[in-house]
Amino acid sequence: MLRMESDGGWWLITHPDHARLAGKFAAAWGNAMFRKPEPRARVLHGIASHDDGWKERDAHPVITRQGKPSAFSTELVGKYSAFEEIDLADYLAVRERAVRIIVEDDPYAGLLIAKHTYNLLTEHADRSTISPEQLPLLDAFLERQRVYQGRLVRSIQEDEKLAAEEKDPARIEEHFRLLQACDNLSLLTCVAFMDEADLLHPLPLNDGGNAEVTVSPIGPRHFQLEPWPFHEEELRFEFPARHVAGETFATSVELKRVFDAAVVEMLMVQLSVG
Repeated sequence: MLRMESDGGWWLITHPDHARLAGKFAAAWGNAMFRKPEPRARVLHGIASHDDGWKERDAHPVITRQGKPSAFSTELVGKYSAFEEIDLADYLAVRERAVRIIVEDDPYAGLLIAKHTYNLLTEHADRSTISPEQLPLLDAFLERQRVYQGRLVRSIQEDEKLAAEEKDPARIEEHFRLLQACDNLSLLTCVAFMDEADLLHPLPLNDGGNAEVTVSPIGPRHFQLEPWPFHEEELRFEFPARHVAGETFATSVELKRVFDAAVVEMLMVQLSVG
């Protein structure tokens, strides 16, 4: 779950809906400066479905020790440091499921998600928030993911439907970076982030170079991007959310009752040329 603070409560967005928004960003990506992803359908599938493994977990929201909805929030942007609030074994199972359910349909899309998962839990994870006795659990998961990625790479190299340049490791890395970029822009949107940020990695240009993209908020869920990576000069996207009244909840059961009763509403994000 992702949460956005509101007057008197929270907007809650599920991980799959956040990922669908990332997929919308990816579908609009590319212009005279920034390279469009190819194989397009496979890359867009990976980005839009990268959090499908969270569907069941998000259907049963829980509270933090402070009674807030347990969710990705504005204070977690740029870091993975909330492990003390989660069951690590359950969390890793969700992460693994998110990869494997997509691999069954498309190994190429699944590899992008696997690389995303590995990156989150290595370069961005704050290991100090994980109890020492649980660190071997994380490390074993990462080793399995590393081996699994190797198998996926071999499968992709044997796929005769893919052009040689689409199977190139450098091109796959570009697509992983695009997933990261669109994921991060969606996270900024879903928590209504109000500080300057970036899209994590240099992103590929048509001339063979790369460029970093900065994101500057100019209002709630309204961002300017520089340089501009999309094919249209002004974009608006809707995404579903549910509003729950109350800043804290006594139990997870209470939160689930309020969440289940909430009406799904459509919020909007606006993107503008910087």
